[in-house]
Amino acid sequence: MEICEKLEKMAEPSLANLGYEIVRITLQGGDVKTVQVMAERADRKSMTLGDCEKISRTVSALLDVEDPFQGKYMLEISSPGIDRPLVRPTDYARFQGSNAKIETANDIDGRKRFKGTILGYDEATQTIHFKFEEQEMTIPFANIAKAKLLLADAGIQKQQKKKFNS
Repeated sequence: MEICEKLEKMAEPSLANLGYEIVRITLQGGDVKTVQVMAERADRKSMTLGDCEKISRTVSALLDVEDPFQGKYMLEISSPGIDRPLVRPTDYARFQGSNAKIETANDIDGRKRFKGTILGYDEATQTIHFKFEEQEMTIPFANIAKAKLLLADAGIQKQQKKKFNS
């Protein structure tokens, strides 16, 4: 099991009990590792500095007890932001109708980069349905190297109004 998967399995239950969901965990660096935890509130409200502090204390304690890797580490906590990465199949179902940028590991019709609209996720075939340049296409989930939401100006304004009016 990859170290990031191990860290996620270790932290997920504690963060879920506190009302948070892990978006992704990355590990970078050499002698001093940087553990980056991107999380969001399970209730979908905006993350606050207090939320990040609570996550930091929890994950730090888990890392100290479990000691999953040798040496020193730095811990960074963040929220996904407006260009949220799409990591799990459920992300594609949740953000159906949203604009996204998808980069594939292998070429699809001579391309690896696509910008378009998420049409959904098919669990049976494990494919993403995507609208790219006015054509519908399917992308195998296993072929996605990285993906993120692209909020258009109208989408950003809508999110900001929602945030300030709640």
